[in-house]
Amino acid sequence: MGNGTSRLYSALTKTLDGSPAAQHPEYLVAPDPEQLEPIDPKELLEECRAVLHTRPPRFQRGFVDLRADGPSSSHAPIRVMQWNILAQALGEGKDNFVQCPLEALKWEERKCLILEEILAYQPDILCLQEVDHYFDTFRPLLGRLGYQGTFLPKPWSPCLDVEHNNGPDGCALFFLQNRFKLVNSANIRLTAMTLKTNQVAIAQTLECKESSRRFCIAVTHLKARTGWERFRSAQGCDLLQNLQNITQGAKIPLIVCGDFNAEPTEEVYRHFASSSLNLNSAYKLLSADGQSEPPYTTWKIRTSGESRHTLDYIWYSKRALSVRSALALLTEEQIGPNRLPSFNYPSDHLSLVCDFSFNEEP
Repeated sequence: MGNGTSRLYSALTKTLDGSPAAQHPEYLVAPDPEQLEPIDPKELLEECRAVLHTRPPRFQRGFVDLRADGPSSSHAPIRVMQWNILAQALGEGKDNFVQCPLEALKWEERKCLILEEILAYQPDILCLQEVDHYFDTFRPLLGRLGYQGTFLPKPWSPCLDVEHNNGPDGCALFFLQNRFKLVNSANIRLTAMTLKTNQVAIAQTLECKESSRRFCIAVTHLKARTGWERFRSAQGCDLLQNLQNITQGAKIPLIVCGDFNAEPTEEVYRHFASSSLNLNSAYKLLSADGQSEPPYTTWKIRTSGESRHTLDYIWYSKRALSVRSALALLTEEQIGPNRLPSFNYPSDHLSLVCDFSFNEEP
């Protein structure tokens, strides 16, 4: 961990019995977080900052209040974080971020930047894509912070093509156990034109311990690249059908987080916007008219050129849920001319964070 391995990470290293990358398929083996000693988030944040002391400070982003006039819920809001964190194997081995120094992509420091971002916003629910260090980093660390996690790898992860990889990447979903109880969980392998695909989703029904209200939270990562628009559309339809069944025809409120790899002009976006599940995209509410998506959620420079797109979304049941606030995106000035990732931001995608509350029942 840079200069002076912290006592926290030193203790964790002893529980993992070697590098998962060197022991396939042992990357599927990890200590039970319940058997690990709980840690204070402030202590972990201090550990991360000690590792990152030579790097520029992380970006400061503020929350935008989106509450409409009217009675507000008496219960604490549900904070949801959506983030494609950039798989380590892809960032170092395949993505060709030509303006990002290799030094900025070192896992020992980049993981601290990722943790610092999570700890700064303290989500109740965390939806992640491109996770290839679930068992040796996120499950044990977040488990010690009180989260329960689920991981679903891609069937044929491109990470496995990279030398010295850490196993497959996939989607991960974490929730705070002191706030929610897991009612049921579904791991979904998405289909397109009746064919099983390489993309997955996790959908879990949770019950709020404070209010006893139930809702479904889902995370997904659709097929990337230009030319695959119809394929993404079919995947989206399959996911919507699965969620229709899980929510009993929209009786259970729903939040869907994901890297859809699709601009708002794509058909898969229109499927979600017009679905019978009555979904709205939370980040549209940051626009002046409440109808426009942000100008970008990812901004990078590869050998193929500069790429600025809106691909990441948090969808929610607009009849059952309200967005109380949303985390502002980084400005072009903050991102800088070399774009993402960078020494002070660990991914090529921006994190999205929203606070939700239940609408009063009729």
